[in-house]
Amino acid sequence: MPAFTGKQLAQWLYEKHVGSIAEMTNISKQNRERLELKYEVGLMPPIDCQRSKDGTIKYLFPVVTANGEKPTAIATPHPQGENGQFVETVFIPDHDRATLCVSCQVGCKMNCLFCQTGKQGWQGDLTAADILNQILALPERDQLTNIVFMGQGEPMDNLDAVLRATEVLTADWGFAWSPKRITVSSVGIRGKLKRFLDESECHVAISMHSPLHEQRQQLMPAEKAMSLQETIDLLRQYDFNHQRRCSFEYICFGGLNDTPVYGREIVRLLSGLECRVNLIRFHEIPNVDLPASDEKRMEALRDYLTAHGVFTTIRASRGQDIFAACGLLSTAHKNNETIQ
Repeated sequence: MPAFTGKQLAQWLYEKHVGSIAEMTNISKQNRERLELKYEVGLMPPIDCQRSKDGTIKYLFPVVTANGEKPTAIATPHPQGENGQFVETVFIPDHDRATLCVSCQVGCKMNCLFCQTGKQGWQGDLTAADILNQILALPERDQLTNIVFMGQGEPMDNLDAVLRATEVLTADWGFAWSPKRITVSSVGIRGKLKRFLDESECHVAISMHSPLHEQRQQLMPAEKAMSLQETIDLLRQYDFNHQRRCSFEYICFGGLNDTPVYGREIVRLLSGLECRVNLIRFHEIPNVDLPASDEKRMEALRDYLTAHGVFTTIRASRGQDIFAACGLLSTAHKNNETIQ
């Protein structure tokens, strides 16, 4: 086919959002027929949704390529989800801002103590098509202002697919979004985090949750492979004073990591690094004996950090009543049952 057919395909997929190759009318009929022999757009709408009293919506998307196999089509080919796996995606409207929290894996290998997704274990990587489908097939797609890779899975553990998806989102031939509209989270993975920082201009959010090595290792086994100190040392090599932003996510546990000694250690670790800290309320999960911090402790920690030069906010908790809040996403039960 002529080389310009690639540009035409991209326009139909990412600007006009067509659902079939037959709709790509400026491609010759012969070439459309050739494409249809091997490919289909493969948009898969969500098969379930739950609505929170605060306006948050959690969608359930089928995925067919979460077993690590390479995709054989432009996007994932079967609306039923042949391998019976699913991921959850959370739409969070907030006045003039609308954020989508996307997943990049079915389950997660990191096994953080406080996270329900980690209890599910890892069941497969999503392809770039699986990731993009959560955006393209979202009923509120045209309302989106921001995307965060903070759903199921560790983005750096599926970096190739995440980079392919963010390329489509930011490229002139794709969605043409500014990288400032996209934030990618990570616990910190040796080699992978550096590659992401080198190859992407999207914001980065590091899951901290404790500034102390031994305690963070108990909460987050990934600390053994790449410590928080190593992660911060790496971040210091990059410029976060202009377009790109660096933030740290910090779930507050009552009496465990929300006392003044932790505030002092956070200030020491982050001294001189242009960043911000987001304090997050802990949402209890089954069989995990961790206490939630109260509002006064969180406010005191926020005020201490801000007063010592670390800009800090308390993130509003959204969607807790539908298990859509931070750390609550899981499809372990759904992946083992038939959903009508």
